[in-house]
Amino acid sequence: MEVMYYLLFGVLALVVTWLEVSKMGKDRITTSTAFGSFKNNYLVVYSLMMAGDWLQGPYVYYLYSQYGFDKGDIGRLFIAGFGSSMLFGTIVGSLADKQGRKRACVTYCITYILSCITKHSPQYKVLMVGRILGGTATSLLFSAFESWLVAEHNKRGFDPQWLSLTFSKAIFLGNGLVAIVSGLFANLLADNLGFGPVAPFDAAACFLAVGMAIILSSWTENYGDPSESKNLLTQFKGAATAIASDEKIALLGAIQSLFEGSMYTFVFLWTPALSPNDEDIPHGFIFATFMLSSMLGSSIASKLMAHSSLRVESYLQVVFVVSGFTLFLPVLTSYLVAPSSERKGGSISLGGCLQLLGFCVFEACVGIFWPSIMKMRSQYIPEEARSTIMNFFRIPLNIFVCVVLYNVNAFPITVMFGMCSIFLFVASLLQRRLMVISENQKPKPVDWLATDRGDEGEPLAA
Repeated sequence: MEVMYYLLFGVLALVVTWLEVSKMGKDRITTSTAFGSFKNNYLVVYSLMMAGDWLQGPYVYYLYSQYGFDKGDIGRLFIAGFGSSMLFGTIVGSLADKQGRKRACVTYCITYILSCITKHSPQYKVLMVGRILGGTATSLLFSAFESWLVAEHNKRGFDPQWLSLTFSKAIFLGNGLVAIVSGLFANLLADNLGFGPVAPFDAAACFLAVGMAIILSSWTENYGDPSESKNLLTQFKGAATAIASDEKIALLGAIQSLFEGSMYTFVFLWTPALSPNDEDIPHGFIFATFMLSSMLGSSIASKLMAHSSLRVESYLQVVFVVSGFTLFLPVLTSYLVAPSSERKGGSISLGGCLQLLGFCVFEACVGIFWPSIMKMRSQYIPEEARSTIMNFFRIPLNIFVCVVLYNVNAFPITVMFGMCSIFLFVASLLQRRLMVISENQKPKPVDWLATDRGDEGEPLAA
């Protein structure tokens, strides 16, 4: 089975490398030097921010267990993180539009560094405070940085199409390459060098501090609506009104919540799905393979978004359908593939192999989704309330994840995956609706020759 893992990883690495090398020259030709400097600065900061996040992921659960907490205690800590992201994160994230996106990004660094420091304490209350701080920081990570980027990109007068390059590169690095390197580095610190499970959190704090220094020294401030007459409640009402009055924004929020909710559920369930009988599977290697698949997806997204004739609203429908099918594989294999006869500690089963391939395809879809949804958000969400609306989108997502965490042992894995599959198929239908609306609202080209001829006194739609 080890040969299969290495073969899969090698094939993915070759494909990703080929895609990236093939488009390097094109990036240089189609953009300006000023944009290249701006993009590279943002990518360095974003990669450092994501490194600070990814370094913590592999050892959060393990650290809590080493402090002697059981599954229920740890589950409550995770729920506190998602709950704080929904409550406090929405408030703090919304302040970014009024107080400044650069300040919000610095606040993210400070908040997450404090969260890392709390990991040194074995006291449950201190760890709970750390989870609340971490959840708040997460909302800023997924709203303030993108809001700053879009506003600064437009303020500097760069071509709107170039945003796609930054988005795809950010996901390629932040959700792919940085994730793989961070996982390996965390393993080196905690296990190989023997510094223990708290060491990755200290390293994360260092990366965040370096990123904060770059932000303070090289970023300029930008705002959504700095009007003194608008308090936080007015901002919330304005964001809610924008969502309610524009069906495109509402559909975008629903699509994002359905996909990300399914994605986070997958994060919790892939391990028991691949090893239902405690089969001996290489978790770290599989995680690295997933991240490489995500990198492949971001490279594909970059290719897709480079074609002006191919709209994001169109190809995302296919991405959601494929995603739904891949997460339905655990349900299919439970009926079509005979249960594994391997004892505890055996190798991965045939059903597990099929699911692993499907999960890699799902991660590739995740890689396509992130830059694509970023591009749609830049087009449809109004600038004056961008951070506020983006955090509104995360409210149903966090509620969904909290419910899943609370009931993760109440339903079979196949039921959970089946539910996610349905959500993704619904997202595809909503994406179809979004495409139809956006097409209908586009100004139609006019046959001005007919106007010159004076046919019926009106121009004819082409």
